[in-house]
Amino acid sequence: MTRQKILITGASSGLGAGMARAFAAMGRDLALCARRLDRLEELRAEILDKHPYAKVAIAALDVDDHEAIPQVFGQLSDELGGIDRVIVNAGIGKGYQIGGGKPWHNSATLKTNLVSGLVQIEYALQLFQKAGGGHLVIISSVLGNTGVPGTKAAYAASKAGMTSLGESLRAEYDKGPIRVTVIEPGYIESEMTAQAANTLLMVDNETGVRAMVAAIEKEKGRAVVPNWPWAPLTQIMRLLPPKYTKRFA
Repeated sequence: MTRQKILITGASSGLGAGMARAFAAMGRDLALCARRLDRLEELRAEILDKHPYAKVAIAALDVDDHEAIPQVFGQLSDELGGIDRVIVNAGIGKGYQIGGGKPWHNSATLKTNLVSGLVQIEYALQLFQKAGGGHLVIISSVLGNTGVPGTKAAYAASKAGMTSLGESLRAEYDKGPIRVTVIEPGYIESEMTAQAANTLLMVDNETGVRAMVAAIEKEKGRAVVPNWPWAPLTQIMRLLPPKYTKRFA
C-alpha cells in the first residue's frame, strides 16, 4: 500500500529532514513540523525547487507543548486532505551523568523523547481511527536495546521506552487497517550525533536515511537500520554484561 500523505515530526534537520527529502523524491505529499519554522521553510523551498509539483505543508511545533500536538496534526491533516502515515521522529540527545548534579538535562530528554513521543502516538492513532487506517512509525534507537553508562543513560532509557511502546502497539494492532513499525537506527550522521565520540560505526546521513525509508516502506513491525552491522550487534547488545556496554557510549 502506498502511503501518499506523510507527517514527520522533528523534520527541520537530521533524520527528519533526510526522510522528507527522500519521500518527496518518491512523489509523496509531506506534512512537516518542528520547533524551527525557518528551517522548515528552507527545507520546503529546497524540496519545491527540486520537485515543483510536490505538496509540502509545514507548521511550527514544540512536541513538549502537548496541547499543541492535536492542533498541529489536525491543521496539517486538513491542509493535505488527510494523513496516511505519521513518523514520530522528534527527539533530543541531551544528557548528563546521573548523579552529577544536573538532573534537568536527563529529565528533558525523557520528557521529549518518551513522554512527548507517547502524546504524538496518541493523537496519530486518533487520526487513523477517524480515517479508518494508517501507518504509525516510531523512531527509536539501537541504544534502546541496552543500558549505556555516562551521558547517554537517559537517552538509552527514553528509546527503550519508545521501543516498548511500539511493541505493545504492534500487539494491539496485530491485524487491521492500522499498522505499527518501530525503526531502530544505528549511528547515522545528524545534528544529534555531531558530537559523538564513537564514530567507528557511523554512516553518512544519506545512507542511513535510505535504509530507514526502505524499512518504513516495507512496513515491517520492527527494523534495525542499517541492517549491517547493527542487526547482529543489537542481538549482542541485549546479552552483554553491563560493564561492557560503555563501548557504545
